[in-house]
Amino acid sequence: QVQLVESGGGLVQAGGSLRLSCAASGRTFSGYAMGWFRQAPGKERELVAAISWSGSRKYYADSVKGRFTISRDNAKNTVYLQMNSLKPEDTAVYYCNAGVSIATMTSGNYWGQGTQVIVSS
Repeated sequence: QVQLVESGGGLVQAGGSLRLSCAASGRTFSGYAMGWFRQAPGKERELVAAISWSGSRKYYADSVKGRFTISRDNAKNTVYLQMNSLKPEDTAVYYCNAGVSIATMTSGNYWGQGTQVIVSS
C-alpha cells in the first residue's frame, strides 16, 4: 500500500504560479513512477505530467508543456508539480498517482485525495 497526500492547491490569478506537493508513505516510494492527473467539472480525468522512478523520464500533456514542471525527491518521498503561467483552463482538482505508466499514460493503483486549483481570469 502507498498513501498519498497532496497539498499546495488554492486560488490564484491567471499568470500566477502554484507548487503542488505529494507526500508518500507506505511501500517504497522510489520504486514507483509518479503522475499528476487533473479533473475539471464535467470532464474526464487526464494525465498532466509524469516522472519515472529515477526522474530520468518525464511526460507532459501538450496543454501544460513549457509551463508545468514535475520533479521528485526520493529522499523525502515527495513529488512536486510546479505550475507557472496558470490559465483559467487549468482549474481542476489535481490528483497524485503512484504507479503511473508513462508508456501507456495510464494510472497506477494509488491515488491521493486531490487538491483544488482555481485560476481566476
